[in-house]
Amino acid sequence: MKWWRGKCFWKRVGCALMVATATILGMVAKAQDGATGLDQATTTVKGYFDSGAKLMYAVCGLVALIGAVHVYSKWSKGDHDTKQVAGAWLGACIFLVTVTIVIKSFFGL
Repeated sequence: MKWWRGKCFWKRVGCALMVATATILGMVAKAQDGATGLDQATTTVKGYFDSGAKLMYAVCGLVALIGAVHVYSKWSKGDHDTKQVAGAWLGACIFLVTVTIVIKSFFGL
């Protein structure tokens, strides 16, 4: 007699299917709407955004200061690529400020 033809095997399969069905139905019944989680995340981000924006502006100011010193040292040495370096540092500062503004508009602050 094959092992899958016995009565005991099919009882086990039936019990396993009932347990799996009950588990799945329990999970579906307890599932929450995804909008609730998104609302909580948005509220949390809004709470921390003001201090984060100030930190981003401070980092931008630090990057601008370091960039200005770097560009001045290249300019005083007479390097030919001073304009490219100045443009790169200016672009970094503009990027940091733009990221802050975009995040602010994304979360509706």
